[in-house]
Amino acid sequence: MAILQTGFLPYNHLVFTDNFFPNFTPQKTKLFSKNLNNEASTARNLQLKRRALLTKKNPHSHLDLVADIKRRNCDYEFGKSEESDPFSSIFESNSRLWCYNCKQVHGYFVKLGGVGWNSLIGSKIAVFYLRSGGLLGDARKMFDEMTERSVEVYAALIGSYCRCEKWVEVFSVFGLMVFDGVLPDRFLVPRILKACSAVKLERIGRMIHGYVVRREFGSDVFVSNALIDVYANCGNLGYARSVFDVMRERDVVSWTALVSAYMDEGLICEAEDTFQSMEISGVKPDLISWNALVSGYARNGEVHRSVCCLEEMQVNGVMPKVTSWNAVISGCVYNGCYEDALVVFCKMLRFPERPNAVTIVSSLSSCARLEDLKIGKAIHGYTLKRELHRNEHVVGSLVDMYSKCARNDCVEKVFLTAGTKNIVMWNEMIASSVNVGKMDSALQLFKTMQNDGIRPDEFTYNTLLAGLARNGYKNEAYALLADMVSTNLQLDVVTFNVLINGFQQAGLSREALKLFRNMQLPTKGWLFDRRPHLSVRPNVVSTTGSLAACADLLQLQQGKEIHGYVIKNGFEDNIFVQCALVDVYAKCHDIGSATKVFWNIKDRNTITWNTMISGFIKNSQPEKALEYFCEMLRESIEPTSITFMTLVPACGEMEALNVGKQCHCYILKSLFSEHKNALVGALRNMYEKCNCTEDARLICDPI
Repeated sequence: MAILQTGFLPYNHLVFTDNFFPNFTPQKTKLFSKNLNNEASTARNLQLKRRALLTKKNPHSHLDLVADIKRRNCDYEFGKSEESDPFSSIFESNSRLWCYNCKQVHGYFVKLGGVGWNSLIGSKIAVFYLRSGGLLGDARKMFDEMTERSVEVYAALIGSYCRCEKWVEVFSVFGLMVFDGVLPDRFLVPRILKACSAVKLERIGRMIHGYVVRREFGSDVFVSNALIDVYANCGNLGYARSVFDVMRERDVVSWTALVSAYMDEGLICEAEDTFQSMEISGVKPDLISWNALVSGYARNGEVHRSVCCLEEMQVNGVMPKVTSWNAVISGCVYNGCYEDALVVFCKMLRFPERPNAVTIVSSLSSCARLEDLKIGKAIHGYTLKRELHRNEHVVGSLVDMYSKCARNDCVEKVFLTAGTKNIVMWNEMIASSVNVGKMDSALQLFKTMQNDGIRPDEFTYNTLLAGLARNGYKNEAYALLADMVSTNLQLDVVTFNVLINGFQQAGLSREALKLFRNMQLPTKGWLFDRRPHLSVRPNVVSTTGSLAACADLLQLQQGKEIHGYVIKNGFEDNIFVQCALVDVYAKCHDIGSATKVFWNIKDRNTITWNTMISGFIKNSQPEKALEYFCEMLRESIEPTSITFMTLVPACGEMEALNVGKQCHCYILKSLFSEHKNALVGALRNMYEKCNCTEDARLICDPI
């Protein structure tokens, strides 16, 4: 019956068994102890520096406060006070208590035993701990000591955890609240829903939604807005829309939340209709509403429309802020439109809004991808002028940009001139050395980082492991892997992926297959005698690397076993896995299986066609290679330089001069910028095999 009245499940049946809270253990309520020495430990252990500071500012403040408490206590004991609670008004009259005074009051009431017999006093002390700032731990201890807790205390503690984004603690306190039979009010419900939205716990969000309906909180616009946000973040757009439709009152936040939800799902037309309906209904869009529209366009690749939206904002009296410009630039980078991102950045410079660190990081990322050193240096100069060069994220982006542009001298200069170096900067420096093959320099940076007191993270180790594996340093890679385990960092699938693919690229294909097999073993010390690791499930990247190793070693049987693993784990629709399977079967001379896998590929692209054509060439079937090339053109798949590097030798083997000449004409028209020398060599050999030595002599220079 209690469940039906409140709308909540009992505490021990709450949905806290999700994978998000694997280590969650509900805390039981502590009864107040009569051992005052133990309970007052936090109040008595006052910091000397705080005491000196407070005494210097007001040497009698805390004495006056304690005297006031003592006077009220005496009046209450002798019946001179008419107050029902002689102590609670102290907190109201001292609303700006220092942390020191909070602890003084707490200590005095612990002596009186007031915290135990007066729940209101305990509630007030806990609330003031939370309002004082920096005393969240003391507030939680006070909370655990209380025998009776009010909604106010629960709300204050949950609100503090929400501000700190400690979502596990939010649900822990909420669970205790339900267990104690205390029901959240309309002011606390949005905070709990905010936590559900942050960690995408739709099940708990639905449970609270049921409670909202039973308590008739749905008319509260803040509660409804929080419900829309939960469902939108969890990808349940239908529920978000249904909550919006039944709202009696909608403010600008309600409309904006729905616009953002549609944009997140890529439903641009629906988002535009909602935005227009907001204006028609008389709700004026604010800056956040416009930003939702602008960022949505940019994230969905509509860069031109996002820029036009910035101009439309100004027509409607809303000036774009730096967040508006950042939304467009970040959206361009997200969609790979790096040139557009830099164009928008240049437009931004002509407006009053100055770029901030977020703008600079996105713009430098575009320069790094385009390897545009000139604009990158110009942005670097701007950061120096606006004093943004001290930002740790800006420094990391500068290091990445100069590294991608092969200016290691600038990389070192930026890094050395940086003030405080964090883990992000060190990782960028290490990655810079790894990318150019300077493993000695990367390992030296790794040691220096540790000497400076910076603890390496998973990204640090994975970057170094990738570099060592690609360069064939097997022993050094395993030694570093052992060091990673000794620091209590968990070996995940990314770690094994960089090693498997690195070993395969370095020609250590047997080692790659061995590692692929060992990563799936149960808890055994296959690598470390003292610290066995847990088995790791291979993903698409691991599987693709292992198939490439099978192809290198012509291991047909192992390739078939991995093919079975692919089917069992649902990887068969992945284009990279499918290409790797075609390559394995073709290289192992099982062209029938290769053809079968190829035609099962739904979205065949240039890479898949190239792989199949190459397979026919390697199996001495040039006629089939030419046949599949014609089929490739019929499916409107554009050939690349790799296609012709594979196909032209087939024309020579078959002495198919006419087809070879047609390929030659296509190459000349396409003006391929890659593999020019290889194409020249392939064409010359083709003409020579077709007994056209004169034509072969004419091909002497790169195309």
